[in-house]
Amino acid sequence: MQLILASSSPRRQDLLQEAGYCFESEAPYIDEWDSTTHPDLSAIDLALANAQRKAQKVAEHRQDAVVLAADTIVYCDGKVLGKPEDQGEAKKMLRLLNGKTHEVITAMAWFETAKNFMRRCVDKTYVTFRNLSEEDIDFYLGKVHVLDKAGGYAVQEHGEEIIERIEGSRTNVIGLPMERLQEWWDDLGV
Repeated sequence: MQLILASSSPRRQDLLQEAGYCFESEAPYIDEWDSTTHPDLSAIDLALANAQRKAQKVAEHRQDAVVLAADTIVYCDGKVLGKPEDQGEAKKMLRLLNGKTHEVITAMAWFETAKNFMRRCVDKTYVTFRNLSEEDIDFYLGKVHVLDKAGGYAVQEHGEEIIERIEGSRTNVIGLPMERLQEWWDDLGV
């Protein structure tokens, strides 16, 4: 059975490659929902809706495949943080996360096209930031391209400089909870 990653994320592709999966990648080209466009949805519901919509979009023209999609959201102090629009917004996000513990929520949707069967799940990881000075934040933003990363940071890119502790799946913070994915793949018996 062919595995299709409904994403153009290099981080998700790297995680799958490192785990030895054979897959194709296809961007779903949907407008992702956020807390501005859908204020009635919780952070978990937003992530689930986006992951499912991505999987369904790619599955529309795939037969006998497993389409895997994911959506990652950072949640802190009642605010949903997606990908920052610019460096200024990234800096605001890092200021909000500074010295606090926040949730990284990744929803996965797994669509088996031949069976018209959808699985969905949500993983949460708690990430605690170090106490950072303005100079620390500026230095980090000068080293890491963060505009395509939820919350304006990347655990895999100099994360040790800003992160004090991670409780839960590290791969979930990167964007794909590999432990859960492996369980699903094993269930297929492939």
